[in-house]
Amino acid sequence: MLFAAIGVLGLQYGRDRQAANLSLEHGRQVIETLDRLRTIIADLEAERHGYLLTLDPAYLKAYGVSDESVRREAQALQALVATDPLQTYRAGHLALILSAKLREIDDIVKAAARDRAASAAQTMIRGMDDIRLQIDLIEDYERLLLVNREKHADELEQRRTRLTVVAIVIVIVLAGVALAFARLEGTRRRKATEENVQLHSDLAERDRKIRRLFESNIIGIMIWELEGRILEANDAFLRIVGYDREDLVAGRLHRRMLTPSDWHNLDARNVTELGLVGTIPPFEKEYLRKDGRRVPVLIGGTMFEPSRNQGVGFVLDLTEQKRVEAEARENERRYREALMELAHANRVTTMGQLTASIAHEVSQPIAAVVTNAQAGSLWLDAQPPNLEEVRQSLGYIVSDAMRAGDVIGRIRALVRKAPPQRVALAINEVVLEVIALTHAEVAKNRVSVRTQLADGLPRIHADRVQLQQVILNLIVNAVEAMSSVGSGGRELQIGTSRNAANGILVSLRDSGPGLDPKNVDYLFDAFYTTKAQGMGMGLAICRSIIEAHGGRMWAGANEPRGAVFQFTLPLEEDEAVPARQAGPVPAM
Repeated sequence: MLFAAIGVLGLQYGRDRQAANLSLEHGRQVIETLDRLRTIIADLEAERHGYLLTLDPAYLKAYGVSDESVRREAQALQALVATDPLQTYRAGHLALILSAKLREIDDIVKAAARDRAASAAQTMIRGMDDIRLQIDLIEDYERLLLVNREKHADELEQRRTRLTVVAIVIVIVLAGVALAFARLEGTRRRKATEENVQLHSDLAERDRKIRRLFESNIIGIMIWELEGRILEANDAFLRIVGYDREDLVAGRLHRRMLTPSDWHNLDARNVTELGLVGTIPPFEKEYLRKDGRRVPVLIGGTMFEPSRNQGVGFVLDLTEQKRVEAEARENERRYREALMELAHANRVTTMGQLTASIAHEVSQPIAAVVTNAQAGSLWLDAQPPNLEEVRQSLGYIVSDAMRAGDVIGRIRALVRKAPPQRVALAINEVVLEVIALTHAEVAKNRVSVRTQLADGLPRIHADRVQLQQVILNLIVNAVEAMSSVGSGGRELQIGTSRNAANGILVSLRDSGPGLDPKNVDYLFDAFYTTKAQGMGMGLAICRSIIEAHGGRMWAGANEPRGAVFQFTLPLEEDEAVPARQAGPVPAM
């Protein structure tokens, strides 16, 4: 649009300049015509004046030519000023004056005599002056017009100069803008070229890395169609399924053929998800090898493009992992069996240490049975028999027999070999059962047992015998540790409570000599013991039992003296809710 405006202005200038040039040329022609007319009038005046002064006919030889020239120039002048009304009027007036004056001069010349020649010459000169006056008026006006035309031409020239300068400036600006745009475009193209080169280089590098990954055979990689046909695969995948590259090239590898029939439904669901989502997270399945054996694999895949029917799958052989897992499970089973054997041996050993106390616990109710039986027999022999006393004696016999049976039952539960059986338990009941079992041993060693058992504790899910073994070991250890302390200062405090982790806390605090701080970290290590006749397995087995139940066991110093052993147990899932803690919490 800017160039169109410049073009219009240039065209307008051209038309104006052409009109100005024509106007200037027209003015110059008018002035030239007037000059020729003035010259002809001067020549004519000189001829007539010479003749009138000398009456010599030689001056009149060009008379006709001069008159014709005057008329021709007068007509040419009228034609030149025809577009200007004022000049046209003056040119017409000049033509009339010329015609009248020339006739007047002709008459003067014809009637001239020597005595009147000077007077006729004067008359002719005045007539010529009138003609020159009219010519001067026309010329002056024409020159004024010429000056205005030249001024207009100068203005047009200045306009042309300004237009040229503006055009040059615009061209320079546009050239600068074009150069800037050219540089920007060049920079953009150069950058685009560099980006394309870099992109091509990146793509080539990525393709090389992918090809390197494909050929490295670290894991199995295959390229497949959604329908199941395997198009390409690396050697690692072929080794997993037991096929060779000839089978691949021949098109004999298909997902359904490689998948056992019991996996077909899962495969169909995964293919549907893959078609909808475009990717499938890794999952485990089995492949059928060429030799008919099954191989466990971990497989994941993704589509190349959502609109296409091909994708890539990554396959990891899990055979070795499954073998290691099976070995680990077998080792764990053997470890559990060994731990159970050790725990059983530990229980038997502990019960062996309590033989005298157990015998006392059993002999007491048996002796009471014998005594009550003898008393009953005497009441039967009385005359008359006292049946009420006999009935009372029989009741005592039943009670003592049941007490002896409970003792034997608890001993049998601790000694017998039975698989662990976890049931819902009340921890306070377990503690009280062990305290009752060790009552004779504790009393024999003159140890005072105090309990601080929290009320309303939720039940735990645990094996009763294993927890009894842990508490029994800790009580026996505490009694043995306090054997070197004076009889007046032997005290064992057993407490239960809720802990901050929303579980059960069991603590046993004795007033024995305490623990050596240097050895606290080794107390629960296998085969570590501070007893002369100990094996160093009791506390290690206790910790293993507690940890197998999801708890934690530790030891520390008691205040003002002695040692404290504590362990935690998690609640049953439906019992693991916040509850108010009953009773004081022992220091940890």
